Amino acid sequence: MLRLGVLNDQSGLYADLTGQGSVVATRMAIEDFKVAEKGIRVEVIAADHQNKPDVGSNIARQWFDRDGVDVILDVPTSSVALAVSSVTKERDKVFLNSGAATADLTGPACTPNTIHWSYDTWMLANGTGKTMVAAGGRTWYFITADYAFGHALERDTMAKVREGGGQVLGSVRTPFPGTTDFSSFLMQAQASRAQVIGLANAGGDTINSIKQAAEFGLTRRGTKIAALLFQVTDVHALGLQTAQGLNLTESFYWDLNDGTRAFTERFHPQFRGIRPTQIHAGCYSSTLHYLKAVEAMGGVEAAKRSGAATVARMKEIKTSDPLFGEGEVRADGRKIHPVYLFEVKKPEESKGPWDYYKLVRTIPANEAFRPIAEGGCPLVRS
Repeated sequence: MLRLGVLNDQSGLYADLTGQGSVVATRMAIEDFKVAEKGIRVEVIAADHQNKPDVGSNIARQWFDRDGVDVILDVPTSSVALAVSSVTKERDKVFLNSGAATADLTGPACTPNTIHWSYDTWMLANGTGKTMVAAGGRTWYFITADYAFGHALERDTMAKVREGGGQVLGSVRTPFPGTTDFSSFLMQAQASRAQVIGLANAGGDTINSIKQAAEFGLTRRGTKIAALLFQVTDVHALGLQTAQGLNLTESFYWDLNDGTRAFTERFHPQFRGIRPTQIHAGCYSSTLHYLKAVEAMGGVEAAKRSGAATVARMKEIKTSDPLFGEGEVRADGRKIHPVYLFEVKKPEESKGPWDYYKLVRTIPANEAFRPIAEGGCPLVRS
């Protein structure tokens, strides 16, 4: 029997982005693969890592050493994901990450046991950051969550700003988790007179930052807000009146095509009516591809022998599913697929609940993610 462990934020600021929705998506993939018909037994368990690296790595060790878990999925919060990736390599298991963003997972911290699925900080910077610079946002100030994700997103976006001829006027680090009042940080950003405030944070932190920026009238005075990681659940929490006009980059949107809509119709009744995020979609897609690799290896026994061997087989097989379309997993563990630049609709443009995005541009797979030669992954031959 295969055991899959969904490790994420079940109760904190990322619970709607990931949480039980990732468990639902993982089970849907197992159902769609028709494991029973193929004689494969799969069990799914879940735990809350509380956005703490020590908690996450301890759960990972317990799962691998005591509970017979073969695969860990999701793992938002980049500091936790980096810790879990290290433990997974030590135990020669499989880590399918869809929740964390740091591009270091396929860069200096890459391993033969980890695949990074849905999105990353380089992709976000290349989409939202690059677009805003091209649109005239030449001077930036960053409000950054003070942990691995925020640091990586700030770093990658700063690079794109400078590459586009822009200037970074400064940045401020905010404690994570636990910050709810961003007023002093927003005032520092305003004092810099930057045209763009780059939010290198996520989930509840991004929602609070945007709400408070609106309350202070920053956008009315012409300051642009760059929500560098912003997802459909964040728009829902803010409301279109506040979120309208924001640009964002995602690898999945529930209303993108017939395949995404069909998935959503099955998903949202199982997750409090919440529409799936790109993280949930990544759990579905990565689980499906993992099971294809297990089948290609001859079954459960072969796959359980070595996580690195299973990941290697996943890299050999082209990816294909109704949520991301056709793609591949590169040698550095980066899953490659098109991504999309969206603009949040005005309230009068929305046709109903969760109808929030209009498509601005499709970024082809070969442009969406960092070139493999630039990541510094030791698995990549120079």
